[in-house]
Amino acid sequence: MGLSVTILGSNSALPTSERNPTAQVLNASGRFFLIDCGEGTQLQLRRNKVRFGRIHHIFISHLHGDHVFGLPGLISSLGLLGRTKDLHIYALADLEPLMKPWLNYFCRDLPFKVAFHSFVPEEQTVIYEDSSVEVVTIPVEHRIPTAGFLFREKPKERKINKEKCDYYQVPLRWLPRLKKGEDYAGEDGSLIANDILTFPPPPSKSYAYCTDTRFSEKVISAVKNADLLYHESTFLEDEEELAGKTFHSTARQAAEVAKRANVGRLLLGHFSSRYRDLKPFVEEAKRVFENTLIAEEGSTFEV
Repeated sequence: MGLSVTILGSNSALPTSERNPTAQVLNASGRFFLIDCGEGTQLQLRRNKVRFGRIHHIFISHLHGDHVFGLPGLISSLGLLGRTKDLHIYALADLEPLMKPWLNYFCRDLPFKVAFHSFVPEEQTVIYEDSSVEVVTIPVEHRIPTAGFLFREKPKERKINKEKCDYYQVPLRWLPRLKKGEDYAGEDGSLIANDILTFPPPPSKSYAYCTDTRFSEKVISAVKNADLLYHESTFLEDEEELAGKTFHSTARQAAEVAKRANVGRLLLGHFSSRYRDLKPFVEEAKRVFENTLIAEEGSTFEV
């Protein structure tokens, strides 16, 4: 139960011998969401033992190649594996007309439907929801239209206090209503407060994904109090001017976002290929926000 994220790729722009372009898998109580799909994503899925068939929803932050070049190959492989369930892709509207000719040429006989869902990156909008989780876009600031994603669990049901329910002889048919927070109304007209018969639900968790963005006040407000924040840190502080020109962030700036947004933990990622040693990133960020980690590929982080 709960949320966990596995890092498939943590590099920016160019892949290196040690790091892949951006991709992550979020496990939300058994629902698997792919976040971005850089080149090599399907190989990383196999290395991390994530079954292709469990991915039904893919979220693409923007249309730079290091976040989307893995998508055509993954779709082709899903067809070869005999997938029949629809595949849903959430991205800017431009992705569908770019992908359709490719699909029509290379994947004409796909045994499943690829459904595209567009969003406006400048708006904070719910783009997906089911019974337990919803996904909201996060406006960020990059050279081209780009959005982050906030994955958050919906409020959970209260837990039944069996001992109290037995004591007050609460009928079984009332239990679903108690879980939803109703007070118990007995047949004799008595009323028993819900908090006597139930325990509070476990807290709902949230994961914020913000890549390819310069330091932004909009991001701070959108990720407020998130339990885990992934924020790009393409450069170190000595390249702050370059970060600003390319609409990227430094490790220190990512930490500033985490601190001001009061998040639980910070994951740094989207590193420039000029850096081999990533220790300076976490050292720089921890001077501002202590609870900082490196998004190492192959690592899984519980939210």
